[in-house]
Order: sequence, then C-alpha cells, then structure tokens
Amino acid sequence: MAELTEQLTHQIYLSVPLFLLIITGYGLVRIARWPESVTEALNRFCFNVALPCMLFKVMSEFYKSPPVDARLLFAFFGSCLLVYLFGRLVAAKLFHLDGVSGSVFALGGVFSNNVMLGIPVATILLGQESLPSVALVLVFNGLILWTLVTISVEWARTGNFSLPGIGRTLVSVIRNPIIIGILLGISWSALHQPLPYVVSAPVSMLAQIAAPLSLVTLGMSLAGYKICDGLRESYAICVLKLILQPLVIWLLAWAIGLPLQESKVVVLLGSMAVGVNVYLMSQKFQVLQGASATSLLFSTVLSALTTPLFMMLMTLYYS
Repeated sequence: MAELTEQLTHQIYLSVPLFLLIITGYGLVRIARWPESVTEALNRFCFNVALPCMLFKVMSEFYKSPPVDARLLFAFFGSCLLVYLFGRLVAAKLFHLDGVSGSVFALGGVFSNNVMLGIPVATILLGQESLPSVALVLVFNGLILWTLVTISVEWARTGNFSLPGIGRTLVSVIRNPIIIGILLGISWSALHQPLPYVVSAPVSMLAQIAAPLSLVTLGMSLAGYKICDGLRESYAICVLKLILQPLVIWLLAWAIGLPLQESKVVVLLGSMAVGVNVYLMSQKFQVLQGASATSLLFSTVLSALTTPLFMMLMTLYYS
C-alpha cells in the first residue's frame, strides 16, 4: 500500500506544475480580466507556430530514435471505435438522445485534448522520447475521428454519407499546421541530416516555449466556458473519456503485446481531457453545447488525478 501511495504521489507531483500553468491562464482571464482577443491571439500563435515548430524539431531527428511500434495505432483507434459505439448506445438508451446529439456525446468520450494538453503531459511524465509516438497518433487522430463522426452525423440525418464530406475532412486535416509540422519533420528526417543551425536555432527556441504556452492558453480558453445545463451527460462523458477509454486502450495494447513505451503513450493520450473540438462540433450542430462545455472543464480538472493514476498502475503492472 505504501508503494502504491508513493508511486501515485510521485506521478501527481510531476503533473502539478502543468496544471498550475493551466490555472495561471484561467486566472489571467477570470481574475486579471485579460480580453478574449488575447486568448484568441495566443491560441493561434501556439497552434499555428509554436507547437508545429516543436513537433517539426522532434520529427526532424526521428532517424536517431528507435523505431516506433505502429501497432499503437490499433490500440488507440481501436479503442476509439469501441468506446464511440458504446457511447452511442449510452446516449440512446440512457439519455434518449437523437442520432446527431448521440454522435457528439460519443465523440466526447474519445476525442482527447492531445495537442494542448497531451504533448506537454507526455513530455513531463514520459520524456522527450515519447514524442515520436505521440506525433504518430496525432497524424491520424483528426482524420480518423472527424471522419467517424462525420459519417455518424450524416447517417443520422440522411441515412447515408457522402464522399465529398470525407474529402473535405481529409483536406482540412492535411492543412492543419500541427500535421504540416510533423510531416515536414519526417521528410527532413528521411535525409538523415541534422537541421542547419540557422533553421535549428530559431525552431528550437520556439519549441522550448510551446509546451508551457499551450498550457497557459488552454487555461485561458477554459475560462471562457461556463458550467451550465447537461450535467448528467457531462458526467457520463467524463467517465467514458477518463476511465473507459484508457482502460480499453490498455487492454488492446496488452492483447497485442505492445511494448511498454508505446503502451504508456497511447494510454496517456487516451486519458487526456475532452478536446475542444467536441465543443466546436456541438456548436456546429447546435446540440449538447452545455454538456460539451461542462465536460471540457470537468475532465481537465479530473485528469490531473486520473492520468497520473493510470501511469502509476502501468508502472506497477510492468515492474
């Protein structure tokens, strides 16, 4: 019991600085009254410049790293499909939601905040060596999950789905600055050459601020959401996202014999809080906006405990 407590305390201790940065951002908006325009500008800089530079830098040196076991994609996205289908069932049977609302509800159970939260948390808890595995998941994350929910919503509305809708999703993913940074880094890595100093130096400087800045801006963004209606649905989304999905990922990783490093990465990413894209989807279709916003807030707070708990359990299981 003492060992369990020590492991959990250690994992939470490592996570505390990350969530203090989130709280700092939250306070800048709620207490210091920083305007929404600052939040929007910092989010845009972080998403379009700092994080892509960080991932480009990491992936440009991919040739130096041990190969990543691509089966991690099966563990992560296989869990997404299973939990999404279960979420649709819960939405229909427990909350009596229609097809469109049920699609957004189920998306909340599988769409993690893997950019603004997952990258910094993985860096602190698992080290820089985890980032190539994180990047591999990010490359496919938007495409697979947006395609899944697009098909689900279109099927709920019309009974079929269109290829143009899938095509638009693919184009938006390819134009994503995060994906561009990863793919450019992989392309340079194929040359097996270090970056020239004139490129490496500024990219490295931007990469160094990416993780802390993303956490501060995440806190600033969360300050814009309010706890409102849909509490029952938001509680259920948090259970799907923070408990069920990482458990299913771990089970699939164990079943296929995925190595420990990749297993920890995908479980950590699966245990992240609900991604803001879920709220954007709820706004787009005008459904579950209250529940989506509330689940964003609740899951971010609760993940400060659940993610370290999963990392502790995995460390003990594999030791």
